[in-house]
Amino acid sequence: MNETLRLGLILFLITAVAALILGLSNMATSDKIAEADRLAKEKAKMEVLEGAEEFSSLDESRLKEIVGSNTNIVEVNEGYKGSDLVGYTFNIKVNGYGGEIEFMTGISTDGKITGLKVLNHGETPGLGANSTKPYFSNSFKNKSVANEITSAKSPQGDSEVQALTSATITTDSIVGGVNIVRELFNEKLAN
Repeated sequence: MNETLRLGLILFLITAVAALILGLSNMATSDKIAEADRLAKEKAKMEVLEGAEEFSSLDESRLKEIVGSNTNIVEVNEGYKGSDLVGYTFNIKVNGYGGEIEFMTGISTDGKITGLKVLNHGETPGLGANSTKPYFSNSFKNKSVANEITSAKSPQGDSEVQALTSATITTDSIVGGVNIVRELFNEKLAN
């Protein structure tokens, strides 16, 4: 019994020290991680709405008014060039094959998709992870938000985007998220 108690105490001390080290590491790096995440999102805004020079997040009440109960849309930003509103960026979360996919898309005030950038995902490497590749994200550029966006292996129509081969769930999730944003823009933000 003494040996069991001694081994239990040693195991407790090892895990306590490990937990303390992990906690201290988390405290030391959490601010840096948050700052890196903020910078990545700022860069993504500039990429998906190229004409904008600065961005203004919608305040909580206006965001709630526009988004309503839709939990897929995390953040909406207005993009300005000087004092002129040039469009909006939308931070969206959808469920993909490997878990949650977070991406950002931009829509200009004239109703065109200006870009799409996947920020975080857990999709399968070589399949759904190809959603981060330019051939997929660029297929959304300059698509009108007047009509529903669909995916195709060989896009022909004005509202068709490139499908990811063997990654139907990922493609459908991102296209679905873009269509949520497209409808929201048409109903609440289009002039």
